[in-house]
Amino acid sequence: MTPAARLQAAIEIVDTVIDAARGGGAPADVIVRDYFRTRRYAGSKDRRAVRAHVYAMIRRHAAPPPSGRAAALGLAADDPALAALFDGSAHAPAPIAPGEAAPAAGQVPDWLVPRLSPLVDASEHAALLERAPLDVRVNIAKATRDAVRDELGGEPTPLSPWGLRFAAETRLDDTPAFAAGRIEVQDEASQLVALACAPAPGARVLDLCAGAGGKSLALAAMQPAARLVAADVDKRRLGQLPRRAARAGAAIETLLLDPPREADALAPLAGQVDCLLVDAPCSGSGTWRRNPELRWRLTPERLDAFTAIQARLLALAAPLVRPGGRLVYATCSLLEAEGAAQVDAFLSAHSAWSAQDPLAGGRRSGAGRLFTPGHDATDGFFIACLEKG
Repeated sequence: MTPAARLQAAIEIVDTVIDAARGGGAPADVIVRDYFRTRRYAGSKDRRAVRAHVYAMIRRHAAPPPSGRAAALGLAADDPALAALFDGSAHAPAPIAPGEAAPAAGQVPDWLVPRLSPLVDASEHAALLERAPLDVRVNIAKATRDAVRDELGGEPTPLSPWGLRFAAETRLDDTPAFAAGRIEVQDEASQLVALACAPAPGARVLDLCAGAGGKSLALAAMQPAARLVAADVDKRRLGQLPRRAARAGAAIETLLLDPPREADALAPLAGQVDCLLVDAPCSGSGTWRRNPELRWRLTPERLDAFTAIQARLLALAAPLVRPGGRLVYATCSLLEAEGAAQVDAFLSAHSAWSAQDPLAGGRRSGAGRLFTPGHDATDGFFIACLEKG
């Protein structure tokens, strides 16, 4: 493919990404993959170049641009070399017409700016879209961080005692360390969620929104003697955990919940759980470094739906925790409504509960801590630790 043809391919892909974002379709990485499935003539260099164009267009625009061409014009406005590729040759974008304007660049959608945590001011907005490094968690049930570092390299993460950080383009999923379960890909802030749980030997631990089990695996490595249950409503995602647990050498029970009857399935645990993790569904605004198109998918209505789910999960979780037990609430979000405001509302309604502060790093945000790309070089995460009196 010529450079101009690569740019045109990126324009076509971004057209599909825009449509998918507006209609709740496939994510960008799936769209890119499917595009090249039917274009076997494209070599590895072509694919890398097209993908780079696609994500540069997505990162540049806080809201969906009118079209893929408009998104490309935005890049061209910042790069004369790209502008020269609009030459109308075979498989190239048509020439830029007089007066054809590019959309304005942006980082945070206008409607979301006042909804960010007050800690995330304009000086931090650029960091929300920078490429994220590759963080891995060393499975301390199988290896030490120093031993894995000797094997793979990387730099120790400053906040998590289990983390190693690599350059963004690093791939480790084809290494013996990954195959043997000595490492898992996991951002440092996500590792800190498990660290906040701090289960004791023999503790009964419930990961209420386990998904594919990344935090359950971290908890199992941290405390192999814990009795750990990973629960979720998503059968497909939860079904990935047994394979991952086997690779990691972790003993984790899975529990598939059936909404809206989750309380019935969880009733036998009432007042029995020593540590309960609610890693709640959220906007994902803390992960824009990795998934910049999430900005295009979020709407006020979807945000309201997320906050309602979060409040419901906290209400569902509270009766399950024993007196003196711990509830850890976490969201990969930088929005006040999904973090400090959510926990403040819970504490106002549950006088027997109090906030604890076991973590270092980040910044105090209401009753919890907020970790951000600009301040902590992690994904954005809100983490609160609550104790039942």
